[in-house]
Amino acid sequence: MPFYEYECRDCGRLFDKYVRSMNARVEITCPDCGSRHCEKSLSLFSSSGASRQAGSGAGSCLPSG
Repeated sequence: MPFYEYECRDCGRLFDKYVRSMNARVEITCPDCGSRHCEKSLSLFSSSGASRQAGSGAGSCLPSG
């Protein structure tokens, strides 16, 4: 159940929206101006590699020493 980042094309506001499924049809409206002219924007979290870095420490759960 992912969160997606959207940008309003009318006022420029960036906001997150919880979506139950990738295939779910949802109507997105801007929380500021109420516009329906919103599109998914590139999330900085997903593009920064943070999700890959978090799981890249193979063996990081093993005791050290």
